[in-house]
Amino acid sequence: MAVGWGAPDGLLAVRELTMTAAMHTAYLLSVWLHLLGAIVWIGGMLFLVMIVVPYLRTGDRLQAAMLMRATGRRFRNVAWGTFALLFATGLFNLWMRGVRPGDFLRADWLASPFGHAVVLKLLLFALVIAISAVHDFHYGPRATAAAQHDPRGAEAERLRRVASYLGRINVLAALLLVALGVVLVRGWPW
Repeated sequence: MAVGWGAPDGLLAVRELTMTAAMHTAYLLSVWLHLLGAIVWIGGMLFLVMIVVPYLRTGDRLQAAMLMRATGRRFRNVAWGTFALLFATGLFNLWMRGVRPGDFLRADWLASPFGHAVVLKLLLFALVIAISAVHDFHYGPRATAAAQHDPRGAEAERLRRVASYLGRINVLAALLLVALGVVLVRGWPW
């Protein structure tokens, strides 16, 4: 007997199995891309914080400001590209794990350990986006411009400190996002 699109029962079952396999493959690819995006973003931040910035402190401040401006601009493009990737793959991954928009309106789901982890991760990601925007488009460019104008000036130092604090907060937030990703998959330790 034909079912659905005029296909025999057996063929329909094969189509459903193929769709399930295709969706599982898409999910695995999305998780892989999500992890790769996080690795690129967090690795780039750690490279800047642990390698580039300490190195720049050993040399001429004007040259350091110019190099920081150039690397900051390049990394900013990479970071915002990874934010878009992380957002898209994160939403897809949640969908594949059964999370639907209506869940965010259900008190029982929000009160669940998984719901807590999802909401915390989304709020922390939003905070990272906000801090990144302030750092990348306000304090970072102003700090490097001030350092190029007067490398030892008080304004350059103040702006550099603010940009540095914002960057450090984002590194910590990124590491917390990774921890929350583990919690989403493996559960809370308590």
